[in-house]
Amino acid sequence: MQLTDTATAEPAGAVTGGLRTMLRLEGLALFLGMTLLYWVWDGSWWVYAALFLAPDLSFAAYFFGPRFGAMLYNAAHTYMVPMALMTVGFVTAEPLVLSIAMIWLAHIGFDRALGFGLKYSTGFGFTHLGRIGKRST
Repeated sequence: MQLTDTATAEPAGAVTGGLRTMLRLEGLALFLGMTLLYWVWDGSWWVYAALFLAPDLSFAAYFFGPRFGAMLYNAAHTYMVPMALMTVGFVTAEPLVLSIAMIWLAHIGFDRALGFGLKYSTGFGFTHLGRIGKRST
């Protein structure tokens, strides 16, 4: 199995070029949009600050190996759960649920804008947005 594309030195399956730039800009738009919505919503900035990095607690799963780490990291960094929370928050008119969803989506957008994509089980540095971290030579 080929782990990297020899022409680009990127993990197999990672996006490159203009598509990678577009996905990172999409992440930036999500971060800015959710943060603006949170401001308009008049959410507590203490709550925002306290919860913004909460999804990164999933890093701890890497202590149990790259496969489990990638699984938990990806679960905490996909749009599915925060979008479901946002829907539930709107349906039930629960401000805290909506706040958590907006903060979570802002975090995901921020990570994507920085190039931190969903992880492959080959290791933390192998993402759908390309290789992150130090590259061995």
